[in-house]
Amino acid sequence: MNHDEGGPGLRCLVTGATGYIGGRLVPELLAEGHTVRCLARSPGKLRDHPWAGEAEVVRGDVTDAASVAEAMRGIDVAYYLVHALGSGAAFEETDRRAARIFGEQARAAGVRRIVYLGGLTPVGVPERELSPHLRSRAEVGRILLASGVPTTVLRAAVVIGSGSVSFEMLRYLTERLPVMVTPSWVRTRIQPVAVRDVLRTLAGSARMPADVNRAFDIGGPEVLTYRDMMMRYAAVAGLPRRIIVPVPVLTPRLSSHWVGLVTPVPASIARPLTESLRHEVICHEHDIARYVPDPPGHPIGFDEAVRLALKRVRDAQVTTRWSSASVPGAPSDPLPTDPDWAGGSLYTDRRELPVNASRESLWRVIEGIGGENGWYSFPLAWAVRGRLDRLFGGVGLRRGRRDAARLRVGDSLDFWRVEEIEPGHLLRLRAEMRLPGLAWLEMRAETDDAGRTRYRQRALFHPHGLLGHAYWWSVSPFHAVVFGGMARNIALAAARTPAPPATERTSAR
Repeated sequence: MNHDEGGPGLRCLVTGATGYIGGRLVPELLAEGHTVRCLARSPGKLRDHPWAGEAEVVRGDVTDAASVAEAMRGIDVAYYLVHALGSGAAFEETDRRAARIFGEQARAAGVRRIVYLGGLTPVGVPERELSPHLRSRAEVGRILLASGVPTTVLRAAVVIGSGSVSFEMLRYLTERLPVMVTPSWVRTRIQPVAVRDVLRTLAGSARMPADVNRAFDIGGPEVLTYRDMMMRYAAVAGLPRRIIVPVPVLTPRLSSHWVGLVTPVPASIARPLTESLRHEVICHEHDIARYVPDPPGHPIGFDEAVRLALKRVRDAQVTTRWSSASVPGAPSDPLPTDPDWAGGSLYTDRRELPVNASRESLWRVIEGIGGENGWYSFPLAWAVRGRLDRLFGGVGLRRGRRDAARLRVGDSLDFWRVEEIEPGHLLRLRAEMRLPGLAWLEMRAETDDAGRTRYRQRALFHPHGLLGHAYWWSVSPFHAVVFGGMARNIALAAARTPAPPATERTSAR
């Protein structure tokens, strides 16, 4: 391999590959022609990543010197993307010990550069007055810079991207509370940065000259208050303007409990983040551009970063965590290792039944749903829902279907539209009725390991604001009748349906 500056084929170690940034950095490095090794405590968590077959994954822990030493063998650039946030009161000591081990082992292995993503700290504030979260991030940066290995410390504030903890807090607070009494930190000025710019800078830092050993501020082009970000998020997401009333009485501890009540972000993570929001975090230099030049259109502005973070749902695509058929293809897309609370709310009703029929017979029933055949459960409920939809300006049930037996992508089907179809296997419908959110209905004909036919059904709803959440909870008591009855009746109908001709069975497979 050629390891000259600017040449291809650096050997990179990525720690934190099961985390938000690390899991998105690996494909960026692979795309630039680098060889990637990932150090993970639980390698099995990485097996479903689309890049899993292209990167080497080794078991280890950054607090275990022996495993770090083994992982460092033959490495040119080592990315330190781990921290102990949310791991308990002793997280500062854990961070300190891990950083020392990492720096020592990198030096012993002859690693050419360490790249660390830390937090942007306020200028002029004594370190003892910083939140424990920011104080620990700053200390880790100092330890790595003093390791004897040339180190790039990138300091970022709020990272805007679906799955980022800071962004998920912003998302849930804004979407769930049209009127909110907020802590005084909503007036704090922040310089958010798009995840695409963070990844671009991390990847580009691998090739810095050997004499560079320093920290760099990275941020987007705008300085905003947290209140500004909530208002701008609401505008991009198409939500009504939010009413925000700051009050001075909410301490960081009370703030974290407040965030915990409103959002699914764990309090152990919310508290250090809300404590950090007391401090103004703004870039005071953009020297990184000397080594990683900004391409046209970068850094990305806040509104565009939010649009990218919301794009998959706004485009009515069911994301990876929601549908195993999807494959992430952009930094804004979700990954299998993202926490369950990332990606916004998605309510799901799942049904699964064995079917006493061939898979082909079951598929015949699935593909024939709607129109004159109806929806196989509680006809009155479907009729009432259709009339209500028409009353509020929707399409209702009047559209029927184009063909009595066959469907294709793009077909209208009563108040649904065919979003995806895999003949013989999958039908996914997207709702076009009037709803405070996005909805899908997914039906699958499958064969299990024992050769038996199984029917799988999912109804999914992505709420739009507080009204969307209220809508789901108001109708969920009826799901057992509507969706449960649908699954049972489809299975029964399949059992009564004759198997199709051999030619049709062949094409359905």
